[in-house]
Formats: sequence, C-alpha cells, structure tokens
Amino acid sequence: MASTWDALEQKCKQRGLSDAAIAAFKNNYTQLQQGATGLVPETDIEAVTQLPKLTDLPAPKQDEIKDLLSKTAMLKLNGGLGTSMGLEKAKSLLVVKEGKTFLDLIAEQVKHMRATYGSKVAFTLMDSFSTSADTRAFLQQRHGDLLQEPYIELMQNMSPKVDANTLGPASYPENPDNEWNPPGHGDIYPSLLGSGMLDKMLGAGIKYLFVSNSDNLGATLDLTLLSHFASSGNAFLMEVCERTLADKKGGHLCKRKSDGKLVLREQAMCPDADKGAFEDVSRHKFFNTNNLWLNLEELKGTLASSGGFLPLPLIKNKKTVNPRDSKSAPVFQLETAMGSAVECFAKSGAVQVPRSRFAPVKTCNDLLVLRSDVYKIEEDATVQLVRPASEVPLVKLDDAHFKLVDAMEKHIPPGSEPSLIGARSLIVKGPVKFSKGVVIQGETAVEAAAQPEALLAPGTYTGTVRVEAPAPAGAK
Repeated sequence: MASTWDALEQKCKQRGLSDAAIAAFKNNYTQLQQGATGLVPETDIEAVTQLPKLTDLPAPKQDEIKDLLSKTAMLKLNGGLGTSMGLEKAKSLLVVKEGKTFLDLIAEQVKHMRATYGSKVAFTLMDSFSTSADTRAFLQQRHGDLLQEPYIELMQNMSPKVDANTLGPASYPENPDNEWNPPGHGDIYPSLLGSGMLDKMLGAGIKYLFVSNSDNLGATLDLTLLSHFASSGNAFLMEVCERTLADKKGGHLCKRKSDGKLVLREQAMCPDADKGAFEDVSRHKFFNTNNLWLNLEELKGTLASSGGFLPLPLIKNKKTVNPRDSKSAPVFQLETAMGSAVECFAKSGAVQVPRSRFAPVKTCNDLLVLRSDVYKIEEDATVQLVRPASEVPLVKLDDAHFKLVDAMEKHIPPGSEPSLIGARSLIVKGPVKFSKGVVIQGETAVEAAAQPEALLAPGTYTGTVRVEAPAPAGAK
C-alpha cells in the first residue's frame, strides 16, 4: 500500500498543503487502510451522569475580565455554504434579523465586548475555499476594520478524495476540483498549526480559544465560562446540553472505561446491537453543542507529543467523485470532527449549558423562528429569547414550498414574519403566503386550500386553519 500513500502524499505536496495537514490526512488514511470501524460498543463505556452547570458557576470578578479577554480569541467556523437551504454564498452572510446577517451580529458582538471591557479580544473566521472571497468582500463593505486584523482569517485545508477501489488518489480530469474535499471541522487543529496562527497567537500572549459555529447565535463569548475554563486546568472544554427525545439520533458524551477519558460517540460509531442504549436519553444525557474551549499552550504541547497531529477518529464518507453524477467513480472522503478531540488531551472536561447556547440555523424552520418575535437583538448585539428556551415553538414548514430560503421568502417576505410569541407550534402545509400582521397562538396548523397560492390574511390564528383565499397574482 506504500505506493498509494506515496501518490497521495505527492498530490498533497503539489497542492501546497502544510506538513500538519498532511500528517492529519495520513492519520485518517492509515485508519482507512487498516479498516478501522471506529465502533464504540456500550460495554466499553459508561454514562456521564453529572457535570458542572453554567448556571451554578461563579461570575468572574470585574478586575479579572480585562486580563482574561486580552488572552482570549474567538473563532467562528465559517466554511459552510448552506447548500441545503439553497444558498450559494457563505451561510453567515444570510440576513437573519432586522437586516443584519449572522456575520454582522458576530462582528458587532466582538466590537461591543472590546468597547465595554477595554480589551481587544482577538477574532478569527475559519473560512473555506468556498466562502473566503464572499466573506472578505462582505467584511470590506461592512466591517473593514476587522478585515485588517492579524488573525481575521484561518483557511481550512482540503483533502484528496480516495478512490474506493484502489485506495489511491481519485482522478477526475474533466474538473480536477472534484478530486478534493473539505476535511470537516476537525481540520481546525492542523490548520492552526500548519498556518502558523497557533504560534502567532501564543507569541501575542493569547492562551484561550473559544470556537463555535457561525450559524449558532446562542454561542456568545460567555465570561463566566471563560473564567471557569481558565481556572479549571483543562486543555479542552466542551459545552453540552441535555438530550431530549428529539436529540436521540445525535451523538452523545460518554466515558471510556479503559482510561476514564471522555469520548464523543456519534451514531455511526454505535454498533447496531447498542442502538437502544444509544437512543436512551435518560442514560446518555448529554450532546455536544460544538461550542468548544481550547487552551492553546496545551494544544501546542499535545500536537508536538503526538507527532504533529491529533489522532482523531475517522469519519469515512462514501460518495462519487462528481457529487452531481451518481455514475462517476466511487470515492472515500476522509473527515474528522473537532469535538472528538475531547479524548486526545490529558485533561478534558465538559460543562452543561442551557439550551439557549445551542440555536443553530440548519433549516428554514429554524430561520423563521429566529426572524420572528420569539428572539430580539440586545444592545450588545446578542440575540436573546424573549421566552425560556424550553418553550421555543416547534415550526414545520412544507418542504415542497419552504425548504429553500428564496422560496420561503416568496411566501413569507422579510418583515412579514408571523408573531410566534404565543405559539407552541406552527405547521404549514401547501403554498401559503403570509400577510403582514399574522399572529399564531397555541398549536396551529395552516393548510392551503387554494392554488397556486393561498393568502393568509392578517389576524390571530390557532387550531386548524384552512386558507381558502387565493393570493392575488404578484401580491407582495
């Protein structure tokens, strides 16, 4: 197999990948060659039953905040395009509330924190080749001061796709870009090391890094968490939330019996025989929010002692080399997840946080709730729930008419979002167009009974609503 690795390594070097990126890819490839399943059976683990709660942690002393922030950087993962919602630009450039994008709100939060505490907390976006140009152009237009900062962009690497039959480099001469794939957000570790940013931050006295997804506006830089992490002695801290039945298919935190280390077990890592235990949310109580805290000094030391990479478990995705051609050659895309690094450090921890710190926008259902009056923008540019997180209304829009953002905005134009403050749930079936001034109360199901589009007039609605009135052609 040496020859297939040699060919892959040569391809990586020709693209200019750093030694750190190549070492991380080699770790993934070795797992692929060895047939590593990554399975974590129930007999090898024990449940995590109790964790510190953010709500019980002491607030930091005012006189330590400025010093802590001067040693802290905030990194937002910004590599996704939001293709599942029909977007062709960085997802963070989607307008979410009051004409502001995710990136506007994040940038304003950073600036507000700096002004409030007189401490220049560092700010970084981890971009991909798909998002870098659009993101930089947006910052130039709206937040040009941030674009000039030394840590503003960390570029995600690319990994060569692996031919599923030969385990050599995949080939697609018609479009060589299809021979490469993004390696997942576990790439943050080789990117920090290989780009030189890790050393640059450490050289500037930056010790703590808070990482979260750009589409999760609940993931603010919380000063109580920062203080807790700084005093904990942990190299790595994961924010987790309590699982509900709605989360039973998602991964959970557990503890490995052999060494007592925390492990993140995803569904693909669970043997079929253990699915029942995996989905038992009363047994395995906590899921990863992807809000993570890293001690950069410890990260540097751990990378050095493990050969320049973190031995993250492999995520093996079988695809076709051209994702738009199901008849093209089968390939493996080798990826990793950053949360799985919880098992790679000598000292890792987790903290239970309220559900309000986990509010990602993955679908137009999520987007409508965020745009509604259930959330408001505060003075510090954070987006806060007007009611408890346990009471966020359940929204299910008809995928046939609302799945993509432009389709949703055709039926619910920006500024015409229904009031959901008094709603428990909203289910929409068929092509319903919402007028401005719609108020949803309790549990409401709205169904279009007119074609090609039914117009829901202003008013208060609850229960089952059949909309008979056709929308006038060209109605706004």
